Amino acid sequence: MPAAVTVVGAGVIGLTTALRLAEAGHEVTVVAREPPLSTTSAVAAALWFPYRVLPYDRVLAWSQQSYVEFARLASRSPESGVDMRWGTELLRSPPSDPWWADAVPDLTVVRDPAPGYEAGWRFAAPVVDMPRYLPWLALQATAAGASFATAPITVTDLADLGPVVVDCAGLGARDLVPDPTVTPVRGQVVVVDQVGVDEWLSDDLDAHTLTYVVPRQSDIVVGGTADENEWALTPDPETAAAILARASTLVPALATAPIRAHKVGLRPTRPAVRLEAEHRGPQTIIHNYGHGGAGVTLSWPCADEAVSLLANG
Repeated sequence: MPAAVTVVGAGVIGLTTALRLAEAGHEVTVVAREPPLSTTSAVAAALWFPYRVLPYDRVLAWSQQSYVEFARLASRSPESGVDMRWGTELLRSPPSDPWWADAVPDLTVVRDPAPGYEAGWRFAAPVVDMPRYLPWLALQATAAGASFATAPITVTDLADLGPVVVDCAGLGARDLVPDPTVTPVRGQVVVVDQVGVDEWLSDDLDAHTLTYVVPRQSDIVVGGTADENEWALTPDPETAAAILARASTLVPALATAPIRAHKVGLRPTRPAVRLEAEHRGPQTIIHNYGHGGAGVTLSWPCADEAVSLLANG
């Protein structure tokens, strides 16, 4: 039965969930502390990849579903900002099948990668241009009947939001739920002009030092970092220089690419994604948060599951 639903959060998880709820006939209102383009989602390079997120079995199934959905958007709704791009995950040791391999239709081994690497995984993946995609997603949700609070709202108690709430607060769930298992993993990126790069590249040097080059239509996102329990939102100049140096070794054209922006986002990590219903007296709360570095990757199937959870009480 259709219900009046308040969605908390206007990042990619909140917007996608609001859209799916509205399409299902619910009366949806989105409240958020920040507009979409000021959220962590707006910083994301948004290359489809199940990064820093658990549990593996559920994430694999969600990743398979989202790959299909993003491929459909790339084909049918190019205005969304979704493109399918070939690229390579560089490997420093001999390859073994990645746990997410079944989510990718065409995965091949690269035997002659860049110097210093043993091999690579090559496949086509969705790349989502978040400055285009988030406004598009908000428009789709509005067209489906969802409404947005006219001003930023800092929610301090879910109990204040009515009988049905969908919690897509991301890192904010740490204090709002409260859920102390939600912790930040800081990511810093540099956005540069598009200088003719068509394919993405990635290399995880270790758990904290990432190198990735993700081209979009008019710019390129170059990263990155994975600093656990770091809350600083100010870009660090030395970190930015190191990011560009590593990336330029792989893609020399980046060394002279004009810089457009330095950005930082805090990935909302958790031991496992929380996607479940909670009943607090007369109030029903659907939790949908803790997607780590895979919020974009898991957004569509998790939104669909949130709708199912509400339908099933």
